[in-house]
Amino acid sequence: MSVFWRWWAAGTSSDLGSAVGGVALPLTALAVLDATPFEMGLIAAAGYVAWLAIGLPAGVIVQRLPLRGTQVGADLVRALAVTSIPVAWWLGVLSVTQLVVVALTLSFAHVIFFVANTTFLPEIVSRDQLQSRNSLTSGTHATTQLAGPSLGGLAVQVLGAVPTLLIDAASYLVSAALLRTLPPRRGHRPDQPAAMGAMIREGWAYVTRHPMMGPAMWSATALKFVCGAHLTLFPLYLVRELHAPPGVVGLLLAVDGLGTLIGAALTTRATNALGTARGLIILGFVEAAAAFVIPLGTGWVAYLGFTAGVLIFAGTVCVFSVTTRTYRQIASPPELLSRVMATVRFVSWGAIPVGGLVAGALAGPLGARTTLLIVAVAALAAPLALLFSPVRGRRDLLEPTTPEREAAVG
Repeated sequence: MSVFWRWWAAGTSSDLGSAVGGVALPLTALAVLDATPFEMGLIAAAGYVAWLAIGLPAGVIVQRLPLRGTQVGADLVRALAVTSIPVAWWLGVLSVTQLVVVALTLSFAHVIFFVANTTFLPEIVSRDQLQSRNSLTSGTHATTQLAGPSLGGLAVQVLGAVPTLLIDAASYLVSAALLRTLPPRRGHRPDQPAAMGAMIREGWAYVTRHPMMGPAMWSATALKFVCGAHLTLFPLYLVRELHAPPGVVGLLLAVDGLGTLIGAALTTRATNALGTARGLIILGFVEAAAAFVIPLGTGWVAYLGFTAGVLIFAGTVCVFSVTTRTYRQIASPPELLSRVMATVRFVSWGAIPVGGLVAGALAGPLGARTTLLIVAVAALAAPLALLFSPVRGRRDLLEPTTPEREAAVG
């Protein structure tokens, strides 16, 4: 098996296990510990806080450590954290506090793993293959998000919530074993040790001053804000305003994963036809239009509108994600790549909980449908951030006549 396919198999294993664990962990809190809604909120929030806490330092941490060893270490930490839940349960000492700590540990380990993993890919894949490999990775992730919850629910029915978590732990061990077989990559370390703060500022300055990466990061932030709002609003809209039965709710929520899968499959065709820069702007407006379609209609028309809107929105978000991630991996100086990836993820993913909180606050007095329409207006910020930037003047983000890595210096 080639280096890339071992790397892909490792990521697929941990993604699938995480999807299974994403069902088993909250069911453990509800069914085993009878957690309150507030405690469930703490467990859910713990999964996001790491990006806000160490999102920026993660780039420096990864740059200072061996890439392969960092990924293996993160997998082992996640396996140990998840395994602690069944052990505590068997000993009769499991608590909600432990579930929150485990969720926090998984979140922090995931941040480090993601930055190392995306920094490692350009080390093992040629430049002309990066987009197709990133598309494959995004498509695989979407598939695991479709299949994982179903497998997790089935496993919980057969094994119980707590024992099912051992499947998640095993997936991290499989990932670590596969990654251990990859060639070591030490990344690009600075010749002279520098303070963490200075290295973080250097990565931040590079991204924010870059004529392509800066606007793309703010565009991604707008998209993640909308995605965070959708996470809060979709269940409310389907259950309380469309009065959809639970089975239909599950099917409709799965459309997001299907859209991501389709977007991953069509990314290369779309960017070849439209150009990577021009395509992001055009598809950004398509994306915003789809957001307006999501809350339209009543009865079966509403179901149809929701399905079509989510399918198109998720697909275009995937094209955006794959295209901009590939560009960052190609255009960033190797010694800055880990910090570039961490900076963009810190800013954009930090908008997810903000979007969820804002949507929740508005949905109370206004209702989910009206709030979804307001959020659709916010979605226009994504293509506008690109339209009113140097991105507008290009067909492709990366043009052979422009020295990208020097463009942000100054």
